[in-house]
Amino acid sequence: MRIAHLADMHLGFRQFQRLDASGVNQREVDVAAAFRRAVDAVIAQRPDAVVLAGDLFHSVRPTNRAIIEAFTGLRRLREALPAAPVVLIAGNHDTPRSVEAGSILKLMGTVGVDVVDDAPRRLDYPALDLSVLAVPHASLLGPRATGEWRRDDRFRHNVLVLHPEVPGLFPEGVTDYGGARVELADLTSGGFDYVALGHYHIVSEVAPRVWYSGSLEYTSHNIWGEWREERRHGLTKGFLVADLDAGSVERINLPPARRVMDLEWLDAAGMTAAELDTAIHGRLVEVPLGLDGAVVRLVVKNVPSALAHALNHEALRPWRAAALQLHLDLRRPEPPERLVGVGAPTSAHPLAEVVADFLGRRPLDADLDRARLVSLGREYLEEVERALLEGEG
Repeated sequence: MRIAHLADMHLGFRQFQRLDASGVNQREVDVAAAFRRAVDAVIAQRPDAVVLAGDLFHSVRPTNRAIIEAFTGLRRLREALPAAPVVLIAGNHDTPRSVEAGSILKLMGTVGVDVVDDAPRRLDYPALDLSVLAVPHASLLGPRATGEWRRDDRFRHNVLVLHPEVPGLFPEGVTDYGGARVELADLTSGGFDYVALGHYHIVSEVAPRVWYSGSLEYTSHNIWGEWREERRHGLTKGFLVADLDAGSVERINLPPARRVMDLEWLDAAGMTAAELDTAIHGRLVEVPLGLDGAVVRLVVKNVPSALAHALNHEALRPWRAAALQLHLDLRRPEPPERLVGVGAPTSAHPLAEVVADFLGRRPLDADLDRARLVSLGREYLEEVERALLEGEG
């Protein structure tokens, strides 16, 4: 019994300002292409069943283009593998904040996909001697009876599918926003042959037979930390195929077509503008295959405002034009501690932290995604600061 396990497709994801020839955000095009490649690869694997462990869409109101991509891909999957059930649960990104909003995921049921988007549901497939307990994100938000997450011994094969954040697993700053916490013991105590997880975008074995499949593309709020963590462990994007009888898991690698790179950081302490210009140029010319079409970040630490303004930003324009996105992240020196009140040490808060704190606390309408709002606030602030440094604003 072989199960294909995918998660975090994030169709409809948009980032940066570049459009393709037809006027569509280029990153949305990239994410859709990654999903199509994954569908092709799943079909080639010929699994007995397919589980999609949440976040098919990047938002509860995806674009028409994203809906068509999902519908077309899943229909193709069902037509190519008619005997293989396809189970889809809702993750945090595609779960409405209120039940009145409804879920677009139900549309996927019209092509024969078994969709679970509100309450846990057990799906039985007698022809495969398989039972799948599907636990969507919405059911993890309130009080829940995890003790009921148990295998059904009437079936030889049992799979649990959900979209949680397992405490203590994620490196700081790399996990996606909005996860519902589930303890590891709740995932391992039910006697399942395999537990298919979504939410964490890096493929990871949490415990024997308990896996995050990772995402198909770089769609989290911290793609740089995600890229570095994958590089540290020699990983890439893709999905998993679990053999329930053998207890083995195979990684099917599907590296993104577009290169994402976080270059080795620079420290500008003690440098002149000319010296830093030369150091930045040196980092960029060392990029393998050049910057054409790539998404690249270069962090430079200890850059005072005067030094940032004195840099030759005009020289960066050809590099920015070649890359899909070149993010020169100029970071000011850490502010010195100062005394407030009766000797209490403190330091000035960076503007980005002030904005994030404000947006994180202000009241919002029920349907607004707070994590996305905070992320957008940071992105817009970075764009404004860059434009001011380059004399564009």
